[in-house]
Formats: sequence, structure tokens, C-alpha cells
Amino acid sequence: MNATSQTIALSSTLPLDGGGELAGVEVSYETYGVLNAERSNAILLCHALTGDQYVASPHPITGKPGWWERMVGPGKPINTERFHVICANVIGSCMGSTGPASVAPDGQPYGMRFPVITIRDMVRAHVGLLDALGIERLHAVVGGSMGGMQALSLAANWPDRAERVLVIASTSRHSAQNIAFHELGRQAIMADPRWAGGDYYGGEAPDNGLAVARMAAHITYLSEEALTEKFGRNLQDRDTKSFGFDADFQVESYLRYQGSGFTRRFDANSYLYITRAMDYFDLAEEHGGRLADAFAGTSARFCLVSFDSDWLYPTSESRHVVHALNAAGGAVSFVELSAPHGHDSFLLEVPALDRVIGGFLG
Repeated sequence: MNATSQTIALSSTLPLDGGGELAGVEVSYETYGVLNAERSNAILLCHALTGDQYVASPHPITGKPGWWERMVGPGKPINTERFHVICANVIGSCMGSTGPASVAPDGQPYGMRFPVITIRDMVRAHVGLLDALGIERLHAVVGGSMGGMQALSLAANWPDRAERVLVIASTSRHSAQNIAFHELGRQAIMADPRWAGGDYYGGEAPDNGLAVARMAAHITYLSEEALTEKFGRNLQDRDTKSFGFDADFQVESYLRYQGSGFTRRFDANSYLYITRAMDYFDLAEEHGGRLADAFAGTSARFCLVSFDSDWLYPTSESRHVVHALNAAGGAVSFVELSAPHGHDSFLLEVPALDRVIGGFLG
């Protein structure tokens, strides 16, 4: 499948929720499939916290397949023979879109001078991209996890930009527990001496802190059932315990592998900024404290999907959004799927999800 990678400079400065604006914003994105003459078959895919625009093509750093290759392509649930699929790297990230590693107007990396951003700011940049591409109304916006937050934000703040809104394993606000896990990760990064107040570009990056942050977060993406089935209490490459602090257990080795691999492709400051944006996300708060008001007058069709083993964004969070849409008179369908994988179920082999996505997109 052919993928087109591009970076576009937005024509105007980007106003930010925290006050001020960001000039010279660049957005890196990939596209799959052909945009029709009416420009009516576009689907915007929004990626999660540690995702990027390489949804269905090999990652340029790791060489691994795209993060949703099983879902996007010819004849797949998101069928690129019918749809023009766009996936943009969020601002604040580190795969080409403007973020803390980008060069500021003074010629030096922004580092911690980069402004704190929100999910709505990310979507504001997406809308700027759609404007530049001449796409007034999407066939659908689709996202899982943080991508689902972006989809909800687009629907609430730019209600005329998408006909369909598909939100998978997501939430309309971060809970205290969500915030707590993110703060653990941020503190791990900032406690690494090599973080140097965020001014580490050109030197050694705070890989130890970033690896610990990734390890802690990765635990939240998996269910206890999945961890037990995959690892149990099995030892790693040994018959007896070492009575030391090496990775005795397979699960320890797995987490260390996840942490070290993550540092090859992600920037520590980006992790700080994106997790903060997620923690600030509260769609009801943005609309006067009542979630139903966020969807007042919406004409889009919504579909929300949750998983019974997801304890990071449990089914109750999706139901909360569904009830708000019902109160607003919105057209919404909802399904809780059974899958053993936890939050990461939306990225893994769940045939029922394929059917839901394919059916909703039409």
C-alpha cells in the first residue's frame, strides 16, 4: 500500500488555550488512498499518546509495521480503496510536527520554553491541516485512547467538520488515577539528572527516566489477565532466582525491553507535554461544566466502543459520554466488547472491533 508522507507549515499562527499563540507551526502527516473529486471521502485518524502518523507504514526509526496496519488498508475495516485516510502527528510530539525538540525563533530548541498545550490545541492544528488540504467536512474522525479525546474535541468544538465520530477506549476527562500515573512518569523523567531542566538537546537524553515512565504507563495498557497469561511468575532465562536485582521474572524483562525500546523513538520532553495535555482534558469543563452542552446541536453520528478488560478507560467512561449525547439529542451507538488484552485491545486482534469499525464507516 502506498503511503504519502508530508510536512506542511500552517499559514497562520495557532492560538492556544493557555493564552498566547504558536507561530510557524508545522504538521507532519501521512495519507493513504485517493481523495475523491468531491473531497468527501476523507477520514482523519487521531493517534494515541506515544503514537505517530505512521499508522499503516513502517516506522522510519524502528522499522516496525504501522501501529494500526491491521485496520487500515485495501479491503480492511478502514478501507483505503474507498477512503482517503489522513493521520497527523500531534503538535507537542516528536515525529515532525512542532514540539519541544523543534527549533524556536531564536535558533535553539524550544525545550521547556515550548508552551503547555491542550488536546483542543492539537485538534486546532489538525483543523489547520484540513483547511490547507481543502477538506471542509470529513467522512469520519476516528481515534482510540488519546486519539478518541481528539475525536471528541473535534466534534464538540468544530461540529460541522465530521459526519461520523468513532471513539474507541477513551474518555471525556482524565480521572485522578489517570493523572497520578502520568505524574509518576513525569517525575521519573525530571528526576533523571540528564533531563537538565529540559535542556538536553545536543547531549545525552534522559533515557533512564523516560524508560521508567514508559514502563509504568505500559502496565496500565494491559489487563491483569493478559499479564498473568503471558508471563505468570515465570523466570527469565534461568531456573532459580538470582537473589539479586537483575530481571529474574519474565515480566520484569518485558517491561525493561519496552522502556529501552521506547527511548529510541520518543522525546522525553514530548512525553511531559502530551501527558499534561491529556491530564488537562475535560470536555465538560470546556463547555460550562455540563458534558451534554459540548454536543448541543451536533449533527454527527457517534459510535463509542469500550473493552471489558480496560481499567485505564473503563466502560463507565464511555457510558458517561453516551448519556451526554443522549441528553443532547445526538445520534449515538455504543458497544462494550469482550477482549482479554486491557486498554491495548483496540490495537490488537479483536475481530468484533473490525466489524464495528467497518459497519460504522459504511
